[in-house]
Amino acid sequence: MVSVMAKKEEVKMSKEEQIGFHKGSLATLAKERQELSRILQIVEQLMQMHVKALQELGVDLTKEMSPQEGEVDKAKPAAKKSAAKPKKPIEDLI
Repeated sequence: MVSVMAKKEEVKMSKEEQIGFHKGSLATLAKERQELSRILQIVEQLMQMHVKALQELGVDLTKEMSPQEGEVDKAKPAAKKSAAKPKKPIEDLI
């Protein structure tokens, strides 16, 4: 009986360790996602600054971007269909 109890405790510990591992991984990934979001905001601000500077210099970006936007728009519907967003953020599940 002792060996059966030891095995159950070992399995239980293993399960608890696995739970801890997965929770820790989710917490780390949530922080990584926050950092990525922060980086994207910085990039967006920099891009807006460059757009504004080009507009002040008289460059019309709408004329230059039209062909490229058409290509991007064609790709967007497929990307939207394949990427289903979860209803609740994963960090709320932790």
